[in-house]
Amino acid sequence: MVTPTAVHLQTLVLLCFVVSPSRPVCVDIPSETDAVLGKSMKLTCISCIKRDEIKSKTHVDWYYMPDKEKDTQSNKTHIYKYDVNSAVESDGPFKGRLAWNGSQDLQDVSIRIINVTYNDRGIYECIVYRQFEFDSFKPSVSLTKKIKLTVKAKATGDAAALYSQIMMYVLLVCLTFWLLVEMVYCYRKISKSDEQALDTATNYLAIPSEQKDNPATPVTE
Repeated sequence: MVTPTAVHLQTLVLLCFVVSPSRPVCVDIPSETDAVLGKSMKLTCISCIKRDEIKSKTHVDWYYMPDKEKDTQSNKTHIYKYDVNSAVESDGPFKGRLAWNGSQDLQDVSIRIINVTYNDRGIYECIVYRQFEFDSFKPSVSLTKKIKLTVKAKATGDAAALYSQIMMYVLLVCLTFWLLVEMVYCYRKISKSDEQALDTATNYLAIPSEQKDNPATPVTE
């Protein structure tokens, strides 16, 4: 016979170690815009798919426009494309310095610039064209994002980001400690309850059988 303590312990173990599988969540976040000279820089471009069970074909184009003065017109240069599960760099100043940094499901279609130079300053344009495949028709959607990149000689610390990271770690530690305290409390409460039930059963078994069959009757005058 399984005791209540064993059942509760098994439940606690399942709660601690069993993790239900979940699908990754797509979050549209803006790209960083401050690059450091000589370092690599990720140009983030997110295009979330609301229904990932629908099949689709995705085509991505990246363009670059130099940072010119207001009176002059910037020329748009095609620098990178992703199509039919293959990434291709275009000829030009970025040849050999661009790498695909996107996800397998093509919701993240970011690229990375290797060995950033001052000439990389400017506006980058990400164009995502997605065609969905249904039985009767094939609708399509397009998304365009622009990133204005600046290049600095040295990295500058972001106090707000650092504070957010510290608070996140502190919160995780506090939640973990609270969970451990709750588990210990529940375990002690269950053990105490089981001990009381066991003591009651032991005391009952210690009573002679005659007293169990013939309980004492109240004395009347």
